[in-house]
Order: sequence, then structure tokens, then C-alpha cells
Amino acid sequence: MDFLVIGGDAAGMSAASRAKRHRPDLNVTVLEKTADVSYSACGMPYNIADPDRSIEDLVVRRAEVFRDKQGIDLKTGIQATAIDPANRTVSTRDAEGREQSTRYDRLLIATGATPIKPEIPGIDLPGVMVLKSLAHGRALKAFIGQEAVRRTVIIGMGYIALEMCEALHERGIEVAMVKPRPVFLPWMEAELAAEIKTELESKGIGVHLGFPVERIEAADGGLAVVGPDRALAADLVLVAVGIRPASELAVGAGLQTSINGAIAVDTRQRASDRNIYAAGDCADAFHAVTGKRAWIPLALRANRAGWAVADNVCGIDRRLAGLVGSAVFKVFDYQVARTGLNLEEASAAGFEAASVTIKSRSRAHAHPGSSTIHVHMVGDRGSGRLLGVQMVGRDGVAHRLHAPAVALHAHMSVEQFSQADLGYAPPFGPTWDPMLTAANQLMKKL
Repeated sequence: MDFLVIGGDAAGMSAASRAKRHRPDLNVTVLEKTADVSYSACGMPYNIADPDRSIEDLVVRRAEVFRDKQGIDLKTGIQATAIDPANRTVSTRDAEGREQSTRYDRLLIATGATPIKPEIPGIDLPGVMVLKSLAHGRALKAFIGQEAVRRTVIIGMGYIALEMCEALHERGIEVAMVKPRPVFLPWMEAELAAEIKTELESKGIGVHLGFPVERIEAADGGLAVVGPDRALAADLVLVAVGIRPASELAVGAGLQTSINGAIAVDTRQRASDRNIYAAGDCADAFHAVTGKRAWIPLALRANRAGWAVADNVCGIDRRLAGLVGSAVFKVFDYQVARTGLNLEEASAAGFEAASVTIKSRSRAHAHPGSSTIHVHMVGDRGSGRLLGVQMVGRDGVAHRLHAPAVALHAHMSVEQFSQADLGYAPPFGPTWDPMLTAANQLMKKL
């Protein structure tokens, strides 16, 4: 059997490697349009923050390892241009423009996601950059080092924007952030979002809400990001307004798509053509809370979905459970965590949603290092189910997310979760963990 993979990062290489382990006789070919495979994209902001670290440290496994030790026919610098499902072929083009056709019995589309570049005049000027691939990270870090960057404007205020805000600040670079909408982190409960905004401003970050960018222009040897009533000077402009599924090949092949244009897959990761699978940021998934299709591009899901594809290609029936959108990130001294639905999402999904926001402590009363944790918890009045949790704090937030995430997968009620036997010791939390305090308060609302 010929197993062909388009895309050589998390989902693609996970699938290729696992398939080869299952069946060493399988012909596994991977087409990757760049020169980079199997790297930690999530580590790029932290790497960029340290001028002494090489960006190549983020490479998890080099191409020659896949080729020489695993027997995978990994072809870099080869771009897939079209899929022909009827004839089971993929058309490709190399760096010299030479075209070729490759046959498959089973195909995995693992093309990931593409950074969104809004149609703004000047978006293609030198010094206007994005961050998604390792090549982007390599170029961005080199630019900072070579151009003596002193001022940066970040367009956007999502995960990557916030992580890069800290990274650039660590490099001694002045940072301003802009977005057209007036609400900071609209998916987050307002009290929690205000904590993060205050933290940014305390570090000297300019947070410019309600700032629609009209154009980017060259000015005074650098750049200017121009809005309706003012312009912000910059040596570097980072565009971080989000990503979209790289599903053009699937659309061209007539495959079904769903949320945000992501490739629609079943629980086996199979697309609408029985010989084609999709995994990673280009594919959708089912939400464990709503049961509906969702597009939540995160690293763990990409790797897990790649494994599932390999199993199914090799005849092992593997069906993935839904996801709950668990995510954590760091903003200077704050940890931010979320899982499940927020209040607005829960109401839109048809739940009779209610929520509470509480303040607790990260450690026992008066224990050294204790600080405030803000918890926002959402539940359903109709069924009593736990629907989602958000947390913000300086200590003990990230790993606390695991308990409510498991509870969401198990469809636990808020009352059941309130009875969970969570661990206690003064260095790690109060007797009543913040999760339990929030659950007890939410039960009163339900």
C-alpha cells in the first residue's frame, strides 16, 4: 500500500512515523513544501526572546532521521498543487518548477494553517512580518538582530500576539498592540481580561483598542501603522490577527469543509472521500461538550489525530473522542488557562448557561508565594453539567486546568465536580481548592 502524506509537521510526521512502526513494509511518502519538518512552533516566541539561542534548537527531529532510521520517503521543497481523488494522484511542483504526479492508496492532508494577512495597504512592505512556520521565526529573529529593532507594533491581541509581546519586551524592544475592536480578549470573562490588560500596561506595553489599521507606510527610515486619528512608529510590524485552515487543496479536490473552511472529518479523521484523511490545523473536530463540529487548532490534537490516521490506515479501528479546547499561555507574570465553553458560547450552543467568577488563593493562607487566582466557571441550569472554566493568576493556574478538562470529557455535573477529591498541601493550594470553591458557588446559581 502507498500511504502519501502532504505536510511534514506535527500531524503529518506523527502519522508517517506511527504507520511505519505498525507496518515496516508500508510505502510511506511525505511531501513538505518547506525545508523544515517536525519542529516546536509553540516554542518560537520563547526562543525569539533569547538572542543567544539558535532557532534551530526548536527542531525536534531532522529530515535525515526520518529517512535513514525510519525508512520514510520524506521529500522537502516539494509543494502539492492539486489532488485528483478519482485517479488517486497528487500533482506536485519542486523549487525549479518541475511538475510531477504521485500515486496513493491512502492520502493524509496535513497542511496545517496559514496566518491571516488582512488586505491593508503596505502589508507587504519590508519589516512587516508574520509568525507561524519555523521559516517565519527564523526570518523574524534574524531581522531583530540585524536591524537593531527598537519599536514594534503588533497588529492583533490573540495568543501569539500576547506571547510575542513578552518576547519582544524581553529583548528591550518597545511594544504597542492594536486591534480594531474595542474589547480586549472578548472570549474571556471581563474581570479576568482586565487583569491581563493591567499586567500588560504595568510593563509599559501600549494597548490600543478600537484602532482599525488603515495602512502601513514607510516613514523616517522605518514604518508607521496608521489609524483614523494617529500613527504609531515602528521598526518592525508583526501581523498576528489569527490563522485559517490551509484547506485549499481539499477544496480543489471537492472535499467537504466545515467551520472556518476546515476540512470536515469523521471520528476516524477520514474526509468525505474514503481514501483521504485530514489531521492537524487544517481539519475540524467534534466538541466534547456540544457534540458539534469545531475548529480548535492546538498541538496535542494535531499529534493525536496523526496517530489516529496511522492506526486507521494500518487497519486498526481508531476513533477519536471530542476535544474541549484546553489551552494555557503565559503573559509576563500571569498564567492564563481555559477549557470548554465561555458563557456566550454556551448560550449559543443551546444551554441554559449560568456562571460565577470567584477569587481564591494559589496556596494555603499565609503560605509564602501565595497569590490571587481568578476563576470563571460556567454550567447548565437544565442538566447541571459543567460547561467551561477560565483562570488567571500568577501562580498555580496552568496545571489546575487539568481537573475541569477531564470533568468536561466525562460530562460531569457541577455538583459531581464539587465532590472531586482534589489534593491538598499548603505549598500547592488551600484546603478548598479554587476549583471546588468556584463549583460550590456555581451550584447556587444552578
